[in-house]
Amino acid sequence: MICWGLAEDKAGMINQIHGLAEALDLNVDMRLIKRQAPWKYLPAGAWLHPLRAPAPGSDPLQPPWPDIAIGSGRYVAPILTAIKKASGGRTVTIYIQDPNMNPGYFDAVVVPEHDRCRGDNVWTTVGALHRVTPARLELAAEHFRPQLAHLPRPLVAVLLGGSNGRYRFTPTVARRLARQLGNAHRESGAGLAITPSRRTDPEALAVLREELADIPALIWDGQGENPYFGFLGLADKIAVTMDSVSMVSEACSTGKPVYTIELAGKGGRKFHAFHRNLAERGCTRPFNGSLDDWHYQPLGDTRRVAAGIKQRLLASG
Repeated sequence: MICWGLAEDKAGMINQIHGLAEALDLNVDMRLIKRQAPWKYLPAGAWLHPLRAPAPGSDPLQPPWPDIAIGSGRYVAPILTAIKKASGGRTVTIYIQDPNMNPGYFDAVVVPEHDRCRGDNVWTTVGALHRVTPARLELAAEHFRPQLAHLPRPLVAVLLGGSNGRYRFTPTVARRLARQLGNAHRESGAGLAITPSRRTDPEALAVLREELADIPALIWDGQGENPYFGFLGLADKIAVTMDSVSMVSEACSTGKPVYTIELAGKGGRKFHAFHRNLAERGCTRPFNGSLDDWHYQPLGDTRRVAAGIKQRLLASG
C-alpha cells in the first residue's frame, strides 16, 4: 500500500506518524507541510480549497492519491479531508491529535485522554505514539554498548528537550540540573548518558558540559548517529525534561524508572494533566538528585491503537 504521512516539520508530529505507520506494518512517505496566509489564520472548518493551502516549498500533494494518509497537526486536518474527497473516498485517513472538527470526517482519530474529542472511530492514549519497541531498543543497545562501556552503573539516560511555549530550559535550569546529576553520581556511583535535542539551548548545554566535567558522563555532541534509542535501551533509569510529551511517553514505554526534570515556566492544562496521569500510574517521579527503583506497567499505546485501527479497517473492508 501507498501511505503518506502529512505534518509540519516538527519532530513530535513526525515521530507519532512514523510510530503508528510502523505498528500498522506500513512504509510511510512523509510529506511536510508549510503554512501560508490566509489559511493559517482561519479555523479548519472555514477552509476553502485546502489542497491549495500549503505554502511554496511544501512537499507535493497531487495524484495518484495514497491508499492511506496519516496526518498530525492542526493545519493538516482539513488537508486530509480534502485528499479523501479528491480520491473519491478511496484514501483511508487517520488523524493524530484533536482535529477540532467532527471526527467522523476521518476513518480513525487518535487523541490524548485529556482531550475532549470522542467517537466510535476515536482512540485515546495516555501519551504520544512513538517508534520505541523492545526489538528496536535491543538492536540499538548492542550497537552503542561499546561507546558507553566505560560508564559506571547504574546508567542514567538524560533526555533533554528545550524551550517551547509552555516551558523554558535556561542556563539557570541547566546549572540546577547539573548539581542534581552530580548528587546522583555521588550517592549511587551512577554514570550519565546525556542526549540533547535540536531545541536544546546551546548555552544551557554548555553549562552542563562545564558543571559535569568531573562526572563520568557522555554528552552527545550531535555528530554521527543519534544514540537516542541506544541510550534508552542501555539505561537503568531515565531522566527526561517535562517539555516533551513524546520523550516522556517513549521513556515510560520501557518500564524503567522515569524521572521528570522540572523546567522554568508554568506548563499548561494539557501538560499538567499528562504529567499528573503518569505520576498517578506510577510511571514517573520528579527528579531531585536521588535515585530509586520502582515498577509499573509500561505504556503500550502505539501497539494497542494500531491493533484497534487495523481491526476496524479490516471489518469495514
